[in-house]
Amino acid sequence: MMLGSAKAIGIDLGTSGVRAAALNERGEVLASTKAPYRSLEKIRDAGAWWTGVKECLTHLRLLCSFDDVLGVAVDGTSGTVVAVDSDNRPVGLPSLYNDVCDDGKVLSALNAIAPRDSAARGITTPLGRAIVLSRRLGVSAVVHQADWIAMLLGEGTPIGDENNALKTGYSLEDEIWPEWLEDVGMRRSMLPQIVRAGEIISPVGRAARDLGLPASAKIHAGTTDGCASFLATGAKGVGEAVTALGSTLVLKIACDRPISVPEFGVYSHRVGNLWLAGGASNTGGAVITSLVSESRLDELSGRMDPTSSTGLHYYPLLKPGERFPINDPYHLPKIEPRPSDDAVYLQAIFEGIAAIECMGYQRLSSLGGPSLKNIRTVGGGAKNMVWRTIRQQNLGVPLLAPDSDEAATGVARLVLRNWIN
Repeated sequence: MMLGSAKAIGIDLGTSGVRAAALNERGEVLASTKAPYRSLEKIRDAGAWWTGVKECLTHLRLLCSFDDVLGVAVDGTSGTVVAVDSDNRPVGLPSLYNDVCDDGKVLSALNAIAPRDSAARGITTPLGRAIVLSRRLGVSAVVHQADWIAMLLGEGTPIGDENNALKTGYSLEDEIWPEWLEDVGMRRSMLPQIVRAGEIISPVGRAARDLGLPASAKIHAGTTDGCASFLATGAKGVGEAVTALGSTLVLKIACDRPISVPEFGVYSHRVGNLWLAGGASNTGGAVITSLVSESRLDELSGRMDPTSSTGLHYYPLLKPGERFPINDPYHLPKIEPRPSDDAVYLQAIFEGIAAIECMGYQRLSSLGGPSLKNIRTVGGGAKNMVWRTIRQQNLGVPLLAPDSDEAATGVARLVLRNWIN
């Protein structure tokens, strides 16, 4: 039985596979589906991205009607870029969001020429990796992951969104690819045209129509996976924040103006009339599972008294080095002394990460961000109620339940913003 008529479809290109969500005119999720990559290596196979998109849309069409779909938007991992030829076919493997730019001359040029506050700096620079990709034989353009899928679903013109383009050197202030990109070796003519997130970029193309989308539907500019996840939660006002408790700790807060402080890894994405400013710590769930067996987390949590502090003041890290809220490549982990009771030990780790989260929001405020109003939490750590209690005591603001933790839902909401007030 059909679950209703979809108005917007969002597609999320994640690290483990592709997800898609169909929303009605009220922004409610009618149906969602996923297509996991068949192996870990497939994340580096652009063809696997497209296969996953087709599988998701084919399945989604069985769950709800596509007849009234107004538009489709795609989000991708921030910093993943792919080189394509004149027929939009990938030339070699894509360069992933966490790949390192291995060209020392490119990195040196970026350090010398790129503005100090540019998000394109750093050893994993998408701009630097795009320059390297652009040199491959037969390359016509270098586009972002979300751009490429939107091109295949649309009319094939390289058009992208400013959120994905930020780390590739795009100027949000001037809304152009700046001239200095040429000086570091990137031909601007090889980069996609950029528009704001959510804008209509083309009618659907033949491939999308073959997958059941109506000819009247439009392809919208998407966003990054992080921005899409923020939008999915329902956070939308200045001072509203989202904490991602995944393998690392990632904070984002909605602001009325941009914040860019590269030394702390803080930069801002524009979505509508808001700026999403955030930072990422090296602490998080990966530290917990490296120190305490995952199978014991529930049992140990059940023996804690979160209202009584351990007083151990840990700074949990896997190895030396922190980027936010402290910028210190040599910052030492503090996970000692270790109590004899593993429940007390785990509680001290929870307390340490909660303290870092609190420090992170204080840092964003000190850098010009708004006062914190409330927080929605996504990621695996959001399920632990003891940790939630500890965080609530530290943060002192309401912890709200997210509408959704699916990025596909968030990017679909970008579509609705253009059509339904």
